[in-house]
Amino acid sequence: MVSAGLKDRFFEALDREDGNVSAAARSVGLSHNTAFGWMRRAGLRGRGKPGTTGHSERDRYDELRGAGVSRSEAAAQVGVHVRTAQDWDKGIRKIGNSRLHPDGRTIDYNTGVITVRDSAGEPSLARLEARLHPRFLTLTEREQIADLHRDGASLREIGRRLGRAASTIKREVDSYSVRGAYRPHQAHRTWAAARSRPKASKPATSGPLRDYVAGKLALQWSPEQICHALLIDHPDDEVMRVSTETIYQAIYVQARGGLRREVADALRTGRTRRKPHRSPEQRTSPFTDEMVMISERPAEVADRAVPGHWEGDLIVGTGSASAIVTLVERSTRYVLLGHLPGGHTAEEVRDVLVPLIGSLPQHLRGSLTWDQGCEMAAHKQFTVATDVPVYFCDPHSPWQRGSNENTNGLLRQYFPKGTDLSVHSAEDLELVAHRLNGRPRKTLGWKTPAERLRDLLTVD
Repeated sequence: MVSAGLKDRFFEALDREDGNVSAAARSVGLSHNTAFGWMRRAGLRGRGKPGTTGHSERDRYDELRGAGVSRSEAAAQVGVHVRTAQDWDKGIRKIGNSRLHPDGRTIDYNTGVITVRDSAGEPSLARLEARLHPRFLTLTEREQIADLHRDGASLREIGRRLGRAASTIKREVDSYSVRGAYRPHQAHRTWAAARSRPKASKPATSGPLRDYVAGKLALQWSPEQICHALLIDHPDDEVMRVSTETIYQAIYVQARGGLRREVADALRTGRTRRKPHRSPEQRTSPFTDEMVMISERPAEVADRAVPGHWEGDLIVGTGSASAIVTLVERSTRYVLLGHLPGGHTAEEVRDVLVPLIGSLPQHLRGSLTWDQGCEMAAHKQFTVATDVPVYFCDPHSPWQRGSNENTNGLLRQYFPKGTDLSVHSAEDLELVAHRLNGRPRKTLGWKTPAERLRDLLTVD
């Protein structure tokens, strides 16, 4: 039996620890389960709960929303994604890869929908005790309303004691009273279940829309392509409307009754689970040394007027066991290849790049542009050794290295995908580079990259 004094000490420690439940529990020798149980029953939200992460700006967001600020504007002011703000407004809590809805459902984006209900078929009350949003009445407040209402307190008096508007108390009592008696626990369950009103998504319901979506997926169309095709094929039929995200939900999230059976083999990517994505503010750099982004690259590099600026990348062999460094000079399209038969760690890539760039005359060592692959983690060491700055492309933006991407496609004629690149010697790579540099290019006025580079080398 836990003493009342221990409970008082826990809440005192909670104030000292700035709401960190785990730290407060440790300081008074209390188990985490007991501490979080007290927090739930008190209608409080604290930091440090296992499996979830509190956000330091949540209270500020709640204040803005309470003041009438729109969701998107409030999200922008506190620096969170609008989808996170939407979850906050709906009372949805993130737990790992899942979202816990107020009605007790837990949606796991890896395995589908799991509905948590008790034996009576109602939402589990234990899942609903935590405070979801300051605008919503908590279970504790509903219990206080029941006690005060039973004692004969007026609605205005109840509102004053709880810090709520009298109209809120009246609406609560009128909505959830049965034969004149207000039942707080049943009211809380009913309120939570009514919030989400779960129903099958439009693509998961039999009908022409489902048939249309399933048919296009069988042709390996993407959800976005399907969404826009519906507007063209059915311009006046509002029933034939579905968002891209709803189609993705029907494929990956909805229970087996959705579109999963129809599309298991038809998805263009071949995935049976959705690939997770992080918002820009959640992404972290793969490098210890700070990156210099392509937006800071001098303008002279972008217009290709000044030679000596290079784009680089790797082409990787089967099993990622071997690779080839590919460098393309932006002005002349001249190609240099580096041999990586045994792997492509940051150190191995650095040790190949330094002599490749170092073999060039000084006026052809302007800069190097690369993507954010971890093979360039030693970029600062490369810059120190060669005095060549490295600029990094934005994520998922291969067009920012267009010349290099085009050259990699040409190189696959000699080094097909899925083959072991270690079987090629350094001399083989030199021969392939010589052939590419000897091809006339339309973009160079039908001169070859070798001829253009020779012109630059002979300039006084």
